[in-house]
Amino acid sequence: MGQAMKIAIVDDEVDMRESIGQWLALAGYDAQIYASARDALKQIDANYPGIVITDLKMPEIDGMQFLKKLLAQDSSLPVIMFTGPGDVPLAVEAMRLGAFDFLEKPFDPQRLSALAKKASASRRVTLDNRQLRRELSDTTQLSKKLIGKSKPMNKLREDILDFGLSDGPVLISGETGTGKTLVAHALHAVGNRAGKACILMSCSAFDEASLARRLFGPILPEDDFLPAVELARGGSLILEDFHVLGAAAQSQLLNFLNKQGDPADVKIIAISNLQTVGQSLQDCLRKDLFYRFDALQMTLPPLRQRGDGILLMFNQFCCDFADEYGSEIRGLKPQEAAQILQAPWPGNVRQLINVAEQAVLQWRSGEGNISALLLDENEDASSVVTTEGKPLKEYVEAFEKMLIDNTMRRHRGSVSKVMEELSLPRRTLNEKMAKYKLQRSSYL
Repeated sequence: MGQAMKIAIVDDEVDMRESIGQWLALAGYDAQIYASARDALKQIDANYPGIVITDLKMPEIDGMQFLKKLLAQDSSLPVIMFTGPGDVPLAVEAMRLGAFDFLEKPFDPQRLSALAKKASASRRVTLDNRQLRRELSDTTQLSKKLIGKSKPMNKLREDILDFGLSDGPVLISGETGTGKTLVAHALHAVGNRAGKACILMSCSAFDEASLARRLFGPILPEDDFLPAVELARGGSLILEDFHVLGAAAQSQLLNFLNKQGDPADVKIIAISNLQTVGQSLQDCLRKDLFYRFDALQMTLPPLRQRGDGILLMFNQFCCDFADEYGSEIRGLKPQEAAQILQAPWPGNVRQLINVAEQAVLQWRSGEGNISALLLDENEDASSVVTTEGKPLKEYVEAFEKMLIDNTMRRHRGSVSKVMEELSLPRRTLNEKMAKYKLQRSSYL
């Protein structure tokens, strides 16, 4: 589990705030108690990693004023209000203003725990989305995630930018490990819903009845979740393993899509790991639902079709793991670079990441055998090489680009040191960096 979610408890009654704090601390939260809204506002900012529970009736700054101040700096912050028996109309008004929910005193501690759990889940989604947005909201960051100049990769980046602007449902397919979920988040991040919720639901994680309820409701009293379509209101809902949806859930999804307004309340992004989006997916879905996704389809290219991007990605992953493990990067030999380019990569990017991590760990201990890492225990060397041949010129250029990139990284953009190590005159180095679109400023 990650770091405990913070809960700010604000109440002018010392016994009340301490008892609530103790109860929630026992439930695993990082409970922080405050005697006044003024004290709490000194610690709660727009990126507060938690939720707020506050009394409605307090001196100086009352609960309603406190709520308005909190939502003014972060409209997505979940705020739960405590109210007395005669203050329910005020609590309803607080809900209208944006409060997450309210509890009437005296309250059931179990009900408080259930509300805190829902509010925390909502807050975690918001914070995760903000992190994703920081990583993917501009095309520079997106290019770092989707490296390569091959035609399939260029088209993929263009489709992300185009489809991200549409409110229509999108279908993403591709082999396992090609980065379908990353692309789904990128579609959300580059569009006009970037500041809203982005909810991920795995359709294969629940049985048919449970999945339908988690997506559309109804919610039972004992449930600790909200329907995904409600959590994603105004944003995007990503459905992994879309092809496993049962008949009931398909019917509800089609009905939901048909009733959407303009613009759509929720952008639906479906992910399928079937290798094609043709007849095989049509066999899994009712036709009228399939055709709702027919207009905006994306098929992610497997790693073996990404050209020089394979070496660039491998180099980037090695740099990331070297930083994580505090080790040096050992330059690839030409034959190792060729093997990386030629390997079939059945596990795609996911497999490439694993190999990069293992390579860094081997280099850290003074060893290193890329060939062995590319082989399964029961495979021989001949099965490593893909049947998709590439011109020798492509291998040479890809290796040359990776070598210059890696050397520039190691020397943090020092042109003189790179020239010395690679035995290149300045003019030749400049020409090659221009050819491969490598900029010295990226390494400083």
